[in-house]
Amino acid sequence: MSRTFFRTAAALGLSLSLSAGVSGAYAGEAQHGLSIFGDFEYEKGFSHFSYANPEAPKGGTLSLIGPTVLYNQGFMSFDSLNSFILRGTAAQGMEMTFDTLMVRNFNEPDALYGLVAESAALSEDGNRLTFHLRGGAYFHDGSPLTAEDAAFTLELLKEKGHPLIAQNMREIASVSAPDAATLVIEFTGKQTRDLPLFLAQLPVFSKAYYTEHEFDRTTLEPPLGSGPYKVKKAEPGRAITYERVKDYWARDLNVNKGRWNFGEIRFEYFRDRTAQFEAFKAGQYLFREEFTSKVWATEYNFPALKEGRVKQLVLPDESPSGAQGWFINTRREKFADPRLREALSYAFDFEWTNRNQFYGLYKRTESFFENSPMKAEGMPSEGELALLEPYRNRLPEEVFGKPVRPPVSDGSGRDRKLLRKAAELLEEAGWRIEDGKRVNAEGQVLSIEFLTNEPTWERINAPYIRNLQFLGIDAKLRVVDSAQYQRRLDTYDFDLTTMRYSMALTPGIEMRSYWGSSFAAQPGSRNLSGISDPVIDMLIDKVIEAASREEQETAARALDRVLRAGHYWVPQWYKASHHLAFWDRFGRPASKPAYRLGAIDTWWSTGIKDE
Repeated sequence: MSRTFFRTAAALGLSLSLSAGVSGAYAGEAQHGLSIFGDFEYEKGFSHFSYANPEAPKGGTLSLIGPTVLYNQGFMSFDSLNSFILRGTAAQGMEMTFDTLMVRNFNEPDALYGLVAESAALSEDGNRLTFHLRGGAYFHDGSPLTAEDAAFTLELLKEKGHPLIAQNMREIASVSAPDAATLVIEFTGKQTRDLPLFLAQLPVFSKAYYTEHEFDRTTLEPPLGSGPYKVKKAEPGRAITYERVKDYWARDLNVNKGRWNFGEIRFEYFRDRTAQFEAFKAGQYLFREEFTSKVWATEYNFPALKEGRVKQLVLPDESPSGAQGWFINTRREKFADPRLREALSYAFDFEWTNRNQFYGLYKRTESFFENSPMKAEGMPSEGELALLEPYRNRLPEEVFGKPVRPPVSDGSGRDRKLLRKAAELLEEAGWRIEDGKRVNAEGQVLSIEFLTNEPTWERINAPYIRNLQFLGIDAKLRVVDSAQYQRRLDTYDFDLTTMRYSMALTPGIEMRSYWGSSFAAQPGSRNLSGISDPVIDMLIDKVIEAASREEQETAARALDRVLRAGHYWVPQWYKASHHLAFWDRFGRPASKPAYRLGAIDTWWSTGIKDE
């Protein structure tokens, strides 16, 4: 079993290096796209992305339990149609209602191609980025989308956007629109290399609309957008339905040909996974990505599947699996000692869990960059040591050996050798046994609460909690509703919680929100563990500033070693594939994008008349 839905970063990477290493072939020149190291699969004027079918019919309905992909989206309910602020729990899919300056090709690690902007140019010193907007873009009410709207949007998001957006925009010095087709962004000179690409993927809002409507408040009024879909019906706690914009201005652009085919897309909401699955079996929604290994292994035997009306499909996932685990809130004093945090890893028996609860479908997560070239392996390379040696006296000795890996158990569920090691670490950290309980020098009992909003985590946590209790720890699970869960995450009111962060193939400024000191105290950040370490900050900068992919991978592996040696989490599991089930009403391209499932934007309904 894996966590069903994951919040992921919008930031990806940038095409052109900034002042510290501008690619001379591109500096100052207007290009049809952005790519962090200047590599493009497609030349200007390409016809369509290879994973899209330009002959796909338009129409029909896709209904699903969708993955959250933006900053504050929920999957059990929603109370807002604004995905770009901290307040509220936003509906899924709202990003489909807005266009962006550029869009990603998901067959490349980081390349973007023009949507609202047909080209972009970066000055030779890296401090000015100019987007040239194409003509003919307009909002759903028919009003033109201009550079003035784009400039207004950037200023609005920098001032009032979700902290994960606003924090990344700090190095914007000014934004201007000299004319309707030109957007100029000036940087402070301290910006990261991938900031321009981050900005290129932000939505473009209507200045007229948000001059009349407050941006930083939750609302169930559908905002004015310009994207391929608009809200048709919002039912908090039940569903949100989007309808395709038939006169969508960018329908025939090369980046959209063969995409956005469904006439309606509906995201369904349920309070628990059992109800979700029963609804799917009854045909109440049509597409499901299965994240629960037990269900996949034992419950796909219902009549519609046996009769061929429901199909199963496993597709590869070539994107980095990222970091999934129980994240430990080091802001709390009891978790300050890394020996205590390390002890928690020895109490979780993955081998037993994988065999008895996951039917052997998973592998153990070891790295913050799992399933990617950025994962640290073996002894540090010369390049890694060059980054780490200056800080040897500030780093754990484990950093300079083989990277820290989670312990491997005997699969019994209670490996006494590992539990003895956990007990030794707890004793070293000052937690002794007294009357069967772990207490510190002040006599305070060591208590640990696991926070979740999914009741299904009870069966996963229960064996782990029993082992912790065997060690004398007062461990328990707390299940709360999704709204309370989000509030407690945003304010770091938890001991341990489960989360997965998917890493980009070319990681960038989003890493600061995961592990950077500047985000440790920022409400709503992804730095759940509260990591605040100048060495980690330095290594993050090295990853961001790398002049080549080789340099970036070296810096990322050094960073991975330091993070793993800090014992900020108890790593969980991953699988590099998508397990899909769907009613037999869909067609799909011959190949999927390498780094995305692509069902929402590239599949289509069969047996329909093209609209």
